[in-house]
Amino acid sequence: MFKIFIIEDDKQLVNLLKEHLHKFGYDVQSVDDFEEVRNQFEQYSPHLVLLDVNLPKFDGYYWCRQIRSISTCPILFISARDSKMDQVMALDNGADDYITKPFDYEIVTAKINSQLRRAYGQYASTENGRSYTVHGLTLDVERLQLSLNEQTIELSLTEAKILDELMKKLERVVSRDRLLEKIWDDQAFVDDNTLNVYVTRVRKKLMLLGINDAIQTIRGQGYRLIPDWGHKE
Repeated sequence: MFKIFIIEDDKQLVNLLKEHLHKFGYDVQSVDDFEEVRNQFEQYSPHLVLLDVNLPKFDGYYWCRQIRSISTCPILFISARDSKMDQVMALDNGADDYITKPFDYEIVTAKINSQLRRAYGQYASTENGRSYTVHGLTLDVERLQLSLNEQTIELSLTEAKILDELMKKLERVVSRDRLLEKIWDDQAFVDDNTLNVYVTRVRKKLMLLGINDAIQTIRGQGYRLIPDWGHKE
């Protein structure tokens, strides 16, 4: 049974979400102490998180970063704040999707199902079951890890999928449309800025391994991965 953790201070909304999700067989728990969100997350160990932006004490972006530091589980923001900047900030802090209030409960359920399939289900078994090395850089898509010279960093599922595409087509251009189709083919919230945010995050992860400027932007076409790190050994 999949476990869903709701971080939301609107008790009525929490109860409605619980009632709806229970119908689909999910185990659902909500936070009861907004100063202990991370501890409650670790104790419950959910498969997916629903997270609001406006919360007591610390906002949702803070808790998203805290969860991302210890888990790669899908995180879906649910918020009445509908500006593009709020959505970009959510993605930049580690979220996988953003749903604006008021929302249709069927759409929320569909997005939850989609994320769970990608992270643990039929898509995960075909997309994530491999590990390979290019010029000493190893991508483990199953464990969501990237390694170089005995140093390993954690990736989000989306970051791993972007690197997967770029590494498979090393030194060849991967179109923006291909990345969007590969990563978000069944989600409604997709635009060019979303992809820009994630590519920036992938570049930052590569920098943690000492790899700079390996992802080239090809204007009007897409991105290309150049293995310059392979010439620095």
